[in-house]
Amino acid sequence: MKTTQLLKLLHGAATFVPGVERMRAVRTGGTDSARYCYSVWLRHLVRAFENGARTHPKVVAELGPGDSLGIGLSALLSGVEKYYAFDVVEHSNPARNLAVLHDLVSLFEQRTDIPGEDELPGVHPRLASYEFPKHILGDERLSRALAADRIDRITDSIRHPRGDTSMIVYRAPWDDPGVIAGESVDMIYSQAVMEHVDDLKETYRAMRMWLAPNGLLSHQIDFGCHETADQWNGHWTYSELMWKLMRGRRSYLLNREPHSTHIRLLAEEGFGVWCDDVIRSQSFISREKLAGRFAGLSDDDLNTRGAFIQAVKLSYPGDR
Repeated sequence: MKTTQLLKLLHGAATFVPGVERMRAVRTGGTDSARYCYSVWLRHLVRAFENGARTHPKVVAELGPGDSLGIGLSALLSGVEKYYAFDVVEHSNPARNLAVLHDLVSLFEQRTDIPGEDELPGVHPRLASYEFPKHILGDERLSRALAADRIDRITDSIRHPRGDTSMIVYRAPWDDPGVIAGESVDMIYSQAVMEHVDDLKETYRAMRMWLAPNGLLSHQIDFGCHETADQWNGHWTYSELMWKLMRGRRSYLLNREPHSTHIRLLAEEGFGVWCDDVIRSQSFISREKLAGRFAGLSDDDLNTRGAFIQAVKLSYPGDR
């Protein structure tokens, strides 16, 4: 058994000891960095513009905001009126979010260029230009969005993110699609989160229910092993039993679904894919080492390390 595999197996096994999982200080990445959050939101917004989607959403929802609500705060500072944040485990806290908000206001007021590949080399989607998108966020729009009374409302919403009048609705954990009224959201996005969702079909179904007609999905998905193996796609070599032991009692790990599963489910749930930017990495795993569940992976899936997908909710004759 390789060192990485053994360590992950031990970590998973430890979570079966009562109290151990609650003691773990879980961090989710860079979402407590204002520049990271600013960059991620503007990348999704710029790509939406390039793909012909609406770039003035009034209501947005985020899956898995992580260590802070910074990406959603960036959306609010761009003029969004309501932000829903859904996580499996509560990570953020008001003090952290207030600090991130302060830094984000400065970034928007200065029309700071989008932090790009030199500063955030592992962040996708990539852009052709990282200049501040004045063609989307003009002076008039930003003047309204950054008005002092509006910043006060956002600040109050950070402190009280569950009231009916709050600009922010934060739920962790969430497990009820009815938490958002049907067809009330203009855009749903996530950043390296959909690979952690256990029930993808029900989640895509819930997103379709939430989205208004022609509403946009915008997801950056990472199909890598997330340090559970020595090879970037080594998680596809583990049996179901081994993976269950590795996960232990964690609230989430990886669903291990490949790129093609997301594309199939989007079609089944009534979405039209507008953008599917695939990140390729060569697989060095021989097919005989793949676990039974993944023995039939296509060459495309086996070499697809990530994807940026934007899709629009299609209308069916029976839709209201």
